Amino acid sequence: MKSIYDVQQLLKQYGTIIYIGDRLADLELMESELSDLYQAKLIEPREYSTALLILRHEIRFLREEEEKR
Repeated sequence: MKSIYDVQQLLKQYGTIIYIGDRLADLELMESELSDLYQAKLIEPREYSTALLILRHEIRFLREEEEKR
């Protein structure tokens, strides 16, 4: 797993498709859904941590971009 697309595909395997239209909100909702899957023990700890790292990196990047404006 290397990209947001890969995280989306992981969530899609469990029937979760997220598109609100706001990129930051989409990523935050994906993070929440990912956490729910992990707590339900549907995904492995390594998958969870990798996906979470990817999401948080992108969230941080978007927030920094917003601050620059």
